[in-house]
Amino acid sequence: MLGVVLTVVAVAVCVISSIFVFSAQGYLPATKSFDPTWWSTLGFFTGIGAAVMLCWRHKWPELVLGIALVPPLCFRSDALAALVALAAVAARRRDKLTWIGSVLVYLATAWALFGDANRHPDVTVAGQIVGKQLSAVQLVGTLTVAVVMTAIPLTVGVVRGMQDTLATREAKEEELRAEMTRRAERTRIAREMHDVLGHRLSLLSLQAGALEVSKGPATTEAAKTVRTTARQSLDDLRQVIGVLRDGQGFGENGENGAHPEPPQPTLADIPELVANARRAGLGVNVTILIDDAGGAPALLGTTAYRIVQESMTNILKHAPDAAAEVSVRGGPGSGLTVEVVNPLSAAPDAGKPPGAGTGLTGIGERVTLIGGNVSAGPTEERTFAVRAWLPWGHH
Repeated sequence: MLGVVLTVVAVAVCVISSIFVFSAQGYLPATKSFDPTWWSTLGFFTGIGAAVMLCWRHKWPELVLGIALVPPLCFRSDALAALVALAAVAARRRDKLTWIGSVLVYLATAWALFGDANRHPDVTVAGQIVGKQLSAVQLVGTLTVAVVMTAIPLTVGVVRGMQDTLATREAKEEELRAEMTRRAERTRIAREMHDVLGHRLSLLSLQAGALEVSKGPATTEAAKTVRTTARQSLDDLRQVIGVLRDGQGFGENGENGAHPEPPQPTLADIPELVANARRAGLGVNVTILIDDAGGAPALLGTTAYRIVQESMTNILKHAPDAAAEVSVRGGPGSGLTVEVVNPLSAAPDAGKPPGAGTGLTGIGERVTLIGGNVSAGPTEERTFAVRAWLPWGHH
């Protein structure tokens, strides 16, 4: 809206200025009458056309400036339209063409001022400023005023161009930040799916091994558990594929999407995690001593859960016959300590399982994110221990 108002004002002022110059050129001081020539009339209509063209000065600034330079340079008309067009050119570009245009506008302005200053004293405006008599003072004054008049629109245009450039850059930076946020969210969700899917597939492997040696009613129950776990794993795999397809299916709510992100696990879900591992055949001894578990920050609970989950996944991969010791202790102020310890397997690994090492790396990233510390590796007691301390604060 402001741009439209400024355009209307600029066109109106240029039209008024052209009318004044046309009247001054046709003024006869002897008879105090108006008798324009065909040349001044042509210059007048050219000036009106240049004023109207200012409506498109932001769309075609170079063309409009070229048209606006014709009246003052060819017909000694006013140069106001050229000054306005110069601001539009300076806002669009700051190169050699802009400086050439500035020089031409300066010459046109100086020539228009010089012509106005040497008209009859009754109809001159510039003569009131630079002098009504042709002299060195008038010449210097004309050149100086022309410099000031040219510098004002040039400065305005450059400042506006810089503001537009900054606004464009900020918009691109905002878009880049949004894209980085989306990528970070997809990475986070993919990491969540890696932990969940790896754990369930490890349980599935252990349960399938149990089926090979089981007989009787236990076989039916194990088969049911395998089927349930396999279905859940397939669902998780579909979500992982969604992440690889630029996050499709994630971050959608129930109204707009069919696959909202599931709620994140908390400290209260750790017992169920351990129970699932036990049902799969993994021996687990668990100790949970937490003050105000319900008041734990969401990110703290999710991180502790994933540490236990990934640790048991590794045990299922490397030492499925070992008994794991899980300990989760702490509370507000003292932080949360998570320990998962298991005896090292006596049998050497047949080979590195797929994705080996990525889970422990993910644990380190999670713990670092909330300002904690973690260690993982074999101990002198021939056990493998994962120990983490998490600060209990607001995350």
